[in-house]
Amino acid sequence: MPTKLVILDRDGVINFDSAQFIKSPAEWKPIPGSLEAIARLKQSGYRVIVATNQSGIGRGLFDMDTLNQIHAKMHKAAVSSGGQIDAVFYCPHTADSKCDCRKPKPGMFKRISETLNVDLKGVPTIGDSLRDLQAGAAAGCQPFLVLTGKGEKTQLDGGLPEGTLTFTDLAAAVNHLLIKEKK
Repeated sequence: MPTKLVILDRDGVINFDSAQFIKSPAEWKPIPGSLEAIARLKQSGYRVIVATNQSGIGRGLFDMDTLNQIHAKMHKAAVSSGGQIDAVFYCPHTADSKCDCRKPKPGMFKRISETLNVDLKGVPTIGDSLRDLQAGAAAGCQPFLVLTGKGEKTQLDGGLPEGTLTFTDLAAAVNHLLIKEKK
């Protein structure tokens, strides 16, 4: 039985994404139902982890203080909906950097595994882009694609990791997880 843990991408899964990046707390707006889905996970005993590429830092579009403010708003919003995000892992590097933490590379997932001292085999990872799913699959996670954010384009483009499950949004993915758990 895998650890009761879920790894979520941020932009396009929890909150609306933007081609211009989410550069301020004011631009961070939750997708309807996502915060309630996080609350249902927490109430069912799951640890909720966010793993997010944040190349806007590396590009100079915003600084660490701003990223911390955005995440403070996300944490507060989750708590006000009855949930909790246990930790946020992020990669601040640009796509051309040689880091191993930027998804689709699995470095961020390895860091989650080491930090939490958990095996990620079978742990659901929920994302809207191919790179989210590839990073999770490389770490042994069960990839879930949501059709919010870039999800519909990701589905159309194909090439999803083997065994990827697809859901309309985070709430539907969480429904599936919690129903499956009861069986």
